[in-house]
Amino acid sequence: MNEVTILATLASVHLIALMSPGPDFALVVQNATRYGRQTGLYIALGLSLGILLHSILSLTGISYLVHQQPMLFAVLQLAGGSYLFYLGFGALSASWQRFRSSNNASSNQEAPKEKETFVLANKRQALSRGFTTNILNPKALVFFISLMSSLVPAEMSLSGKSGALLILWGLSLAWFSLLAWLLSTSKLQKRIQSLAVYIDSLCGVIFVTLGFSIIYSSITMLVL
Repeated sequence: MNEVTILATLASVHLIALMSPGPDFALVVQNATRYGRQTGLYIALGLSLGILLHSILSLTGISYLVHQQPMLFAVLQLAGGSYLFYLGFGALSASWQRFRSSNNASSNQEAPKEKETFVLANKRQALSRGFTTNILNPKALVFFISLMSSLVPAEMSLSGKSGALLILWGLSLAWFSLLAWLLSTSKLQKRIQSLAVYIDSLCGVIFVTLGFSIIYSSITMLVL
């Protein structure tokens, strides 16, 4: 295959993977619906930067070396799984508290202030959460190793490899930003306001389930 065909195939496979439900997708849905567009876009930027770093590490062979070290990879899995579990537990705890106080008028009055504080004071936190969620996901590491090793030949030109990195980062930023924008339109925000607690709960369950499965897998690798 020539480089144009390789890059087109790479873009197609990556776009399909981006649209598949996973921790990145759930993180954008949770934060864009709860905190609004600005936070959702910073989450999207953080996720895309994590994907860019994964792509660079895979392209340079560093991720492959990590994957070939069972102990090191198991520790990475444990860290990533624990972080996803932490996000899920936090989302479920917050959902439970909001559910209990849903009939409390004073709590409802404080909600806009909480949202404003998060958006204005924690842009860096939103960016960091998106980046950390992606870069600590061991499934992402394995995915990009497979993607790069199977589609990007070692003899590919520097411009071709640079184009591959630009495509992976650009598609990621565009997709997650579009998702955040669509979920934070005024019409949709009004419709899903009453469903926010359920969306948070669902995302929390996804994070906890993924985190637990990764932790279990890493502990099994360490024990064996």
